[in-house]
Amino acid sequence: MVRRPVDSSMATSIGYDPESATLEIEFRSGEIWQYYGVQENVFYEMKSVSIGKYFQLMIKNKYKEKRIR
Repeated sequence: MVRRPVDSSMATSIGYDPESATLEIEFRSGEIWQYYGVQENVFYEMKSVSIGKYFQLMIKNKYKEKRIR
C-alpha cells in the first residue's frame, strides 16, 4: 500500500486502499498498523483535521486492526 507523508505528531505517513477499505498508518514509533472496513470518507476526514485527535476519537478500538510492523 502506498502511504503519503503527513504533518502529525502521532504519525509519519498514512495510506488507504479503497478496494479493501483498509487504512494503514505508520506511527512515529515505527510501528505500522492496518485498520479494516474503514470507509473512504473517514480517510479523507482524517487527513483534513488533527490526525492524532481524529485517530483517538474515530478509529482506535473501532475497527479490526493488525500490526504489520
